[in-house]
Amino acid sequence: MRTFFNQQDSTVLLGEQFLSICFMNINAPLAERLRPTTLEELGGQQHLTGKGSILRAAIENGVIPSMILWGPPGVGKTTIANIIAHTLQVPFFQLSAISSGVKDVREIIEQARQTEKAILFIDEIHRFNKGQQDALLGAVEKGIITLIGATTENPSFEVNAALLSRCQVYVLKQLTNEDLRQLLTDAMQKDEWLASKIIELKETEALFNISGGDARKLLNLFELVVQSGSNKKGGVVINDEMVMKVAQQKIALYDKQGEQHYDIISAFIKSMRGSDPNAAVYWLARMIEGGEDVKFIARRMLIFASEDVGNANPNALLLANATFDAVSKIGYPESRIILSQCATYLASSSKSNASYEAINQAQAAVSQHGDLPVPLHIRNAPTKLMKNMDYGKGYKYAHSFDGNFAEQEYLPEKISGTTFYAPQNNARENELRKYLKEKWGDKYKY
Repeated sequence: MRTFFNQQDSTVLLGEQFLSICFMNINAPLAERLRPTTLEELGGQQHLTGKGSILRAAIENGVIPSMILWGPPGVGKTTIANIIAHTLQVPFFQLSAISSGVKDVREIIEQARQTEKAILFIDEIHRFNKGQQDALLGAVEKGIITLIGATTENPSFEVNAALLSRCQVYVLKQLTNEDLRQLLTDAMQKDEWLASKIIELKETEALFNISGGDARKLLNLFELVVQSGSNKKGGVVINDEMVMKVAQQKIALYDKQGEQHYDIISAFIKSMRGSDPNAAVYWLARMIEGGEDVKFIARRMLIFASEDVGNANPNALLLANATFDAVSKIGYPESRIILSQCATYLASSSKSNASYEAINQAQAAVSQHGDLPVPLHIRNAPTKLMKNMDYGKGYKYAHSFDGNFAEQEYLPEKISGTTFYAPQNNARENELRKYLKEKWGDKYKY
């Protein structure tokens, strides 16, 4: 018999009770009412769950590894976890990383010890800190629990290496328009309430654009539109204009994984690059109000500080790095102040992409010329044989000369004199240009 543990109310549900609550409750949102219970009902992800796929074979054989399901919101991560538990008939425990701590993890591990097999599903596992993730290690390693973690973030960055090494990572794909259209068709046929309506689905572009490939968001928006647009006889004609009207009234038009996600982060970056702190903080507010991950915003500012500000103001990188560290510890709502400080500073700072251009050109030179030999005088010479081969011979130790500088060749002979770093016209880099000109004369044309 399967048991299901719900962390929010600390109750254990028997299998049939769980199915009744999750899948048959007519008062639940449409996405919950229609949540698939078998692989055949799951939309999309055929590379994982289709005939002959690795994950499907594991489920059918009744032996699944601990795994991380990585993909955008609303593409089936939670559903796959539920299907696995339903198919394997094993105890199923579920936690949300947002509201759970080490104590909750340890309590479930203790309960799982009493069973032969148990699955622990952790939604948004990337939000677990190192201590919380470490609490899972022993139980996963000993097979006390089979861990299924769901994340929208790259697990290579967000999941501890030790835990990640014990899990198989499965990548879920964005749902296509064809997948989304099939979801709506199935919903109108299978849901009792929708089936009682006379629905003409005239246009779908707005539904698809606003949902951004998120099946849960699509179905719940669809239900909202039907509720808002139905006449007394239950008839409703759905077009893009009607969907937009309902959406603007009822939901925030910001999708963390959809097209607006990329449009708004692009506007944010371009506003900072254009030295407009007012526009930058506006687009920042749009992301904050839409619930964007604080670390995503901070990470983009950290990149920007080096790519677009660079040596025009080296302090920008220090502030951006401190911002990333701070918001990783604090989170919303207080982190909005730290993000605002950093964004307005970056937008108001002098700009230079000279370092960015320098590494691009240097990499292009490596690609063009291949592995050019290191000049003998700057090679390492740790052995007598290498010294006899003139490794390090003639090297001038800069600190032994006036001004801590000794002119000598550091580039391979074939590209000698090539300028990769070109300081731009700002106060800080003008100082760098002057210094380099004094040291190198006309060699690099500074």
